[in-house]
Order: sequence, then structure tokens, then C-alpha cells
Amino acid sequence: MLAVDLAMCGRLPNSEVALSALGYATQIVFLLVIVMAGLTVGTVALVSRAYGAGDTERVNHLLTQAAQLTAIVGVTIGCLGAVLAGPILRAIGASEPAVAVGVEYLRPLMLSTPFFYFSLLYAGVLRGVGNTRIPFQCALVASVINLVLVYGLVLGKLGMPALGVSGAAIGTVIAQMCNVTMLVVTLRRGVVANLVLRFRLQRIDPGLTKELFRVGWPAALDVVILNAAALGALAMLSRIDQITVAAHGLGLRVQTLAFVPGLGISMATGAMVGQALGAGDVARAREVTRASMRLCIVIMSTLALAIVAAAYPVLQVFDVTRGSQLEDYAVQAMRILALSMIPAALSISLNGLFQGSGSTWTSLRINVWTTLAIHIPLAYVLAFAFDLGALGVWLSFPFAFVAKSVFSYVAYRQENWAITGTRVRPK
Repeated sequence: MLAVDLAMCGRLPNSEVALSALGYATQIVFLLVIVMAGLTVGTVALVSRAYGAGDTERVNHLLTQAAQLTAIVGVTIGCLGAVLAGPILRAIGASEPAVAVGVEYLRPLMLSTPFFYFSLLYAGVLRGVGNTRIPFQCALVASVINLVLVYGLVLGKLGMPALGVSGAAIGTVIAQMCNVTMLVVTLRRGVVANLVLRFRLQRIDPGLTKELFRVGWPAALDVVILNAAALGALAMLSRIDQITVAAHGLGLRVQTLAFVPGLGISMATGAMVGQALGAGDVARAREVTRASMRLCIVIMSTLALAIVAAAYPVLQVFDVTRGSQLEDYAVQAMRILALSMIPAALSISLNGLFQGSGSTWTSLRINVWTTLAIHIPLAYVLAFAFDLGALGVWLSFPFAFVAKSVFSYVAYRQENWAITGTRVRPK
């Protein structure tokens, strides 16, 4: 949906300002995932273990409790984000024209945070019980709705008013609401055996909340660290040239879409590993992980090389002016970020293992060291000490992913994650 927003806003008269604003704004949207990432990862890890052990009562109790916690967190974060949208954009280096446009886009998205969070939660629970088809079908329908609405509302097509950047936000919000509605209807009807969403309020279970927090907080901090790298890159690029921020946003959007198959494999790995460990089958968890690594490396390497070869045609989807400085920067960013997908493949698949087994602290420790000790310092040195500018910032990404994959593989071989049983216990 964010890629569609960028593609349509790239056709506006003030496209460079709009793309820069959305480049900053989408980083803020990623920050929204921080809190929910912890809750989602914790829920998926516990649901998949309970499902693997055949404990239906615990699965449904987890669904209800997680939904109540999601409502509380979503409303709180959404209200704060809507109020603080402008100051946050300024804090990460956006110029005043970009802040003005970015706020138009961010505020509606911030207010719709509960819908965004519920879509992540319900898709995660379904993934935990091994059903990824339903979330995919709902997301596909929502994406088509988003495409039609954003096309009409941004550019004034199909009889809709031309609202510019605000239209992109409105179309995305409506699509997110449709996605959540479809997921809720599916869960309420009991389409998935032994999984039913109940609207009856329950007392918050302190023991379960503590367990979700213990598994989930490292995953949430993981996203904080990843966003620290992204925001650090944005801050450095904003010092170089605002056009490089727009170029980075375009390259990152393409890379994010190309990451989808790898992230899908990682998510499947987490669910299948959790189910295997819940059933007490460590050998099955190893088998799943090995297959995950092979598949992820092949698919992401293929996609990376395809993006490098087709960078210019891909960029035209965003209607970037041919021969412009923005095009030169964006192609450079796109190709380097694409090549970073090759070393990233291994760490992404193994991250699924760590999340599914509940060993989220392992992934956190690896990301802290590679981001704070390697990625951000290297980007600064290459960009400013070696005077490579934006190229230096982008070159730091593949080096960081190489380090992350090496550390992840070492942790996998140590097997501290191999803890069996319905509950995740620290080892």
C-alpha cells in the first residue's frame, strides 16, 4: 500500500517535495510497528507452540487477550502519533515544505493505527496456526481497494476529488479498515477449526501478559534498532541533499517489496518451528530451518539480480523524470539496496527461527551489535570521512547484512533456541 502511495504521489506537480515527505513519513509508519512487533511476535510464538501441542483452549485465550492488549496499545499510539506528527518529522531532519506535506499524509494514518495493529495481530494468529491463505486473500482484496482509491483520490480520477497526498492517506486508511473487517468476519465465523474470535471482555491475564512481554519486548527493541539504522541513514542523507532522501525512499520501497518473499519464508519458518517445538520435535525444527535458509537465499538472490538489471524500468513506475538527478540517485540506491538482499537472506530466514522458538533476545543482541557497532558508524565514515556522500550511506547496508548473517548462523549452530514444550522458557 505504501508503494502505491509513492507511485501515485510521484505524479503530482510537486512530486519531489511529495516524495521526500513520504520518504520521511514512511519511516514514521515503520516506527508504529515497534510496539506491535513485540506483541505480534510474542503472540505468534505462544500460539504456534500451543497449537503444536494441541492446546485449543490456550490458543483461543491467547487470541482474546492479545486482541484486548492490541486495542489499548493501538489507541494510545495512534493518538500520540497524530498529535506529534509534525515535531517527529522535524526531529528526523525533514525540511519545512516536507513537514507540511508529511503531516497531511501522517495524521490520518496515525489515527487509523488500531486498524493497522489489528490486521498485524489477526494475520499473525492465523499464521501461528498454519493458515496463511486467509490473511493473503484479505490483504489482496484490500490492496486492490487501495490501488483504486489512491489512484482516484490523489489524481482526481474515476469521478473522485483530487486530494493529493491526503488522498493517498485516506485511500490507505479505508483499505486497512476493509482488511481488518474481512479478518474479523472470518475469525468470528469459525472458518479455521478450533479458532474463534470472541468479543466478550476478559480480565487481563497478568501471567500471560508477562509471558507475551518477555518474548515480545526483544522483538520490539529489534525493530527500534532497525529503525535506528534507517533513521540514521535518513539523517545523514538529509545533510547531503534532500533529493537523496526522496531517492532513498524510492529505493527502500522497491527493496521492501522485494523482501516480501523472504519475509514470508521467515514468518512461515517461525510458525512451523514453534509448532514443532510445541510438539517436542527438535529434529523437525532443524529440518524446517535448513529448508528455509536454502529457499530464502535462492529467491532473494534472484530478485536482487533482477532489480539491478531492471532498475531504470522499475523506477518509471514512480514516474521519475528521465535523466534527472533524482533518477540517478534513485537507481544507485535501488541497486545497492537490492544487492544487500543477497547477504540479508540468511539472517532473515534465521530470524524466523529465533522468533518462532521464542529466542528473540538472540536476534536483538545480533542487531544491536551489527547496527550500532558496524552499520551506523560505517555509513558515517564512508559518507563523510571518505567523502562518498549518499553512495557511502547506501554501501553500509550490504556490509551490515553480511555481519548480521554470520552472527545469526553461529547462534543457530549453538542451538540455545531448541526448547520444547507449550511455553517458552528462558535457557
